[in-house]
Amino acid sequence: MKYMATYDMMETIRNTNEWMGATAKAMASYPSVAMWPNPAMEMMRAWGEVTERSFARMVAKPDWNIDSVTAEDGRDHLVVVEKVVERPFGDLIHFNVTDRPAKPRKVLVVAPMSGHYATLLRKTVISLLPDCEVYITDWHNAREIPVSAGKFDVEDYTLYLAEFMRELGPDTHVLAVCQPVPLALAATAYLAEQDPSAQPRSLTLIGGPVDPEANHTEVTDFGRTVTMGQLEQSMIQRVGFKYPGVGRKVYPGLLQLASFISMNGETHTEAFKTQIMAVAKGEASDNDKHNKFYDEYLAVMDMTAEFYLSTVQRIFKNREIATNTFTIEGKPVDMGKITTVAVKIVEGEKDDISAPGQCLAALDLLTGLPDSKKASHLEPGAGHYGIFAGKSWRNNIRPLVLDFIDANADAPKTSKRAKKKIAAE
Repeated sequence: MKYMATYDMMETIRNTNEWMGATAKAMASYPSVAMWPNPAMEMMRAWGEVTERSFARMVAKPDWNIDSVTAEDGRDHLVVVEKVVERPFGDLIHFNVTDRPAKPRKVLVVAPMSGHYATLLRKTVISLLPDCEVYITDWHNAREIPVSAGKFDVEDYTLYLAEFMRELGPDTHVLAVCQPVPLALAATAYLAEQDPSAQPRSLTLIGGPVDPEANHTEVTDFGRTVTMGQLEQSMIQRVGFKYPGVGRKVYPGLLQLASFISMNGETHTEAFKTQIMAVAKGEASDNDKHNKFYDEYLAVMDMTAEFYLSTVQRIFKNREIATNTFTIEGKPVDMGKITTVAVKIVEGEKDDISAPGQCLAALDLLTGLPDSKKASHLEPGAGHYGIFAGKSWRNNIRPLVLDFIDANADAPKTSKRAKKKIAAE
């Protein structure tokens, strides 16, 4: 009950702040207030508007808001979000561009499960849609999943990825961003041994912690110094009575958000001060830069406790991917089994989440892959966000990724040894 009470207390604080914002906005917006103009009342209304919006967004799943795409024919084609595979903890969805011939590039974007929704990659998806058939992993908020659905840890995550790759077929090109990079690599290795014909054509790994010890950051330092007991006691709570997942152990999104904001507290404080002044002066709009960013940034989701704890224990502390000792259901997953899937690494020079070298470590694990199938790119001056959604992605990285996909679009040649094995089976 202690963990459930803490969860409900956090939700109560959030709900109270949302209510206070709405109340302040409503009180300062009464017509009678306008009879005695007072700057203080205008500031009160502005504070209330910004506060209500901010705290309301923390429990709202953002929409994709991708209505249409302009195709080569010059027409705007509607985009319909379709579920291809539905599972308790996450779906595989397809952005179907209606009335447009299917694009030869089939891309599976593997979104992070690290506190934000897959919509964090909205700009990445939008940039790929004109040239690709785009699919993405849409992970569910753990607070919405009943306890009866069971557990979900790093092994389950990897098996989900393997299932999604099987569903899409071997002509798929996988693009993994940040947190899922090591598990996307493991899923590919798993298929290489269990179901070689289902392997994707290529695997692009963007800014992920394959080897957290390759280049230390605040994130890796935290993972090394804190004990698992401390994490479980301080970070894990049970979902309260308000949601379908009542009783499930989770790492709450609100707690994660507090950590995010504390890392750059002064920057966020200044941003909200500036926005309140803009609203008071009538210079803000519903879709201005501040609202667009914070509507996404503040929308957080809970992770299952077992996923969060197993990520810290197995990926960061034990370095199971980096040392090629990762297992699924007790069976080793050997990265050296990947022999035909082309792999490209993308890192940002100024990435302070997954610093340069952490993702590049993947290439050393691919002992069975020819050098001709390996590639890497370090983007000068780019931070973490920029390498998958910012200016660096749009201007430099995206064209390189599409060229890499095209260069590895043909089915790999099967070796004589593999042909003999297939014939024997």
